[in-house]
Amino acid sequence: MKREMVRLAVQVVPNARKSEVAGEVEGVIRIRLQALPIEGRANEELVRMLAKLLGVSKASVEVVQGQTGRRKLVEIRSNMDLDSVRKMLLGD
Repeated sequence: MKREMVRLAVQVVPNARKSEVAGEVEGVIRIRLQALPIEGRANEELVRMLAKLLGVSKASVEVVQGQTGRRKLVEIRSNMDLDSVRKMLLGD
């Protein structure tokens, strides 16, 4: 199967009670993270969470834009296309 590279726009809310996908706003997936935005901890939690939810390795998930902001662009290397990734995260 061909490996796809999917770019996903996310908006994170750090320091949440638990890490979870919180829906979609204007085409951007909102994700609450149970991590403080200090020393890259929130980015690490985002990568860990997305890898677990999508069934890929942490090495297959990378924050490629917005490392220090709430809006981020995440690159996911897997056998899924963008629609499949969004369905897995949003439960559509």
